[in-house]
Amino acid sequence: MVPLTVDGLIYASSMVMLNAARRSIPVPALARWLLGLGIAATLAANVAHGLGHGLVGASVAAWPAVALVGSYELLMMVIRSSQMPASTSGTRRDADPLQEQAAELFAAQLAADRVPSVRAIRAQLHVGQPRAQKLRDYLAAGSVRQADSRAA
Repeated sequence: MVPLTVDGLIYASSMVMLNAARRSIPVPALARWLLGLGIAATLAANVAHGLGHGLVGASVAAWPAVALVGSYELLMMVIRSSQMPASTSGTRRDADPLQEQAAELFAAQLAADRVPSVRAIRAQLHVGQPRAQKLRDYLAAGSVRQADSRAA
């Protein structure tokens, strides 16, 4: 039962940290502490089990925990780097690369002060509901700015 609880602790902490990385929010301190505690516990248990076979046995027994930490950190590096835009020169970090394409595609509707529906955006750009809603919000904000500049 002990290995299951330790591995469960590592898994749960890892999933919380992965979720934070995907959502670009700070990782909760508890997740970091529990991940470290789980890794230390599994490392200590593996080393203690391998000590009966000498120093080499302890090193070999410690390897799975070291491999887990290394693999996890590599995964987190990939996820964190995928959250950053390819080019940061003059672009906002939260800018969607489809914003310009959506503005061009729906230019006629926007010129007539009509913001396209989420359904139309999804169909034309082949995106999911959340992204289509963000694009619609972007187009609506741009439409308001254009209307204000025409009124002035």
